[in-house]
Amino acid sequence: MDPKPLQPFEAYCDHCHQQRPLFLYEADHFAHLFPVACRWCDREKQPLLCTRCWDTEKQLEDRTEATPEERSAANFLNALIARNERYEAQVDADRATCEGIAAASEESAS
Repeated sequence: MDPKPLQPFEAYCDHCHQQRPLFLYEADHFAHLFPVACRWCDREKQPLLCTRCWDTEKQLEDRTEATPEERSAANFLNALIARNERYEAQVDADRATCEGIAAASEESAS
């Protein structure tokens, strides 16, 4: 016997107050580098939204700019990541050079 397909949860949308299938809106904003007032993180309860309202909320969230302090910290972290990548590339190059010298030494000794 095939399982009964799940029906979407229908109730009133917290935004447009129409009876529709709903989705819990969970923002991607819990990664602030500094304590800031954020309309998404400061909510006690995330809203249940219909597809249209969910999409509107997501677009608004995506367009919200970071604070200058957050942009500065992000630039600093990106510079550290780039520096670490350059360091790792140099370590790999040095290792390859040493392995090449060891292989050439073994060949000449044979």
